Amino acid sequence: MESQEFTKEICKFLSSKKADDILMVDVREKTVLCDYFVICSGRNTTQVKSLCENLEERFSKEGIEPRRTEGVKEGRWGVIDYGDVIVHIFNDESRLFYHLERLWDEGNNVERYSD
Repeated sequence: MESQEFTKEICKFLSSKKADDILMVDVREKTVLCDYFVICSGRNTTQVKSLCENLEERFSKEGIEPRRTEGVKEGRWGVIDYGDVIVHIFNDESRLFYHLERLWDEGNNVERYSD
């Protein structure tokens, strides 16, 4: 699956699970790490953990496994690395503190997801 299409599928799934403020950040011109970041928020640590676990489960059914996950158990900032797409799921406090979208924004590479 192409990275932009996969990014949209991730966003669609997170939206269906009630993630807040979902952003797609095109970082192809800024880093060799990946093509896209998906950044979203959960309302509390329980929802952050649930979003991470449900996302992994959803794509595992299609044989798509993350290369690596970090922070899921703590529920403050879960990172799921799918290679071309890295998903960041924050609680509100951590998202405000790290403000990743500001660090990677070039004015035209950040898109708010809406279904």
